[in-house]
Amino acid sequence: MKRILVTNDDGVYSDGIKALADAMQALGEVTVVAPLAEASAIGHALTLRRPLRLETIGDRVYAVDGTPTDCVNIAITSVLRGMPDLVVSGINKGWNLGDDVTYSGTVSGAFEAALLGPPGIAVSLQRTGQAFDFSEAARGAQIVAQSVLEKGLPLRTFLNINVPQGKTKGFKVTVLARRNHVTKVDERVDPRGQRYFWIEEGQNEWEPHDRSDFQAVRDGYISVTPLQPDLTAYNLLPTIEEFLLQLPAGR
Repeated sequence: MKRILVTNDDGVYSDGIKALADAMQALGEVTVVAPLAEASAIGHALTLRRPLRLETIGDRVYAVDGTPTDCVNIAITSVLRGMPDLVVSGINKGWNLGDDVTYSGTVSGAFEAALLGPPGIAVSLQRTGQAFDFSEAARGAQIVAQSVLEKGLPLRTFLNINVPQGKTKGFKVTVLARRNHVTKVDERVDPRGQRYFWIEEGQNEWEPHDRSDFQAVRDGYISVTPLQPDLTAYNLLPTIEEFLLQLPAGR
């Protein structure tokens, strides 16, 4: 039987992770290892300066008082005691599109899988201000997960899935959208006269691109974006090499 690890960044008690774990049950033996508390927008953080605790929540359900990346590592070394066949992260409450993947704890759960060996999938659902209906996102995740389990993914790659609310038109393979982001930081003063800050949602203008993940979900499709941890800008290598040749030789 295939072993499937499920994690997230919204916390082990999130409705999204329960829906995802239920959807994965048809594909194999599911183990949930997720943060004890919400760890949204924490990116690919790894906890190194304090001990981590593993707590049993239920049957094959565990919580770690750390990040999604912590959860994947502890799951492999101390819960499963070996590599799973698939790591699925989500279902996140809110999209993780375009440049936002760098902030996302949900995406980082799948990112860490790609670094360690198993294929990974991150799943995120549109936030609308209304109650979340995870059914379509869970269905889409199950379809993609089954395909990955059957056909595999190249080493050091993973998939980022974003799902609109409601009935979708199918799947589209996409690229990461780009946006012009203006961060809004609200500066305030506490009762003792000390400054503090809230980083808030800023202005976002997505650049038009027919194959972007943003365009796909806006058009009503489930976006599936293949990603990889390698951030090397290969097209820039010749330019940097030429630049370095013009520098004075070192002593």
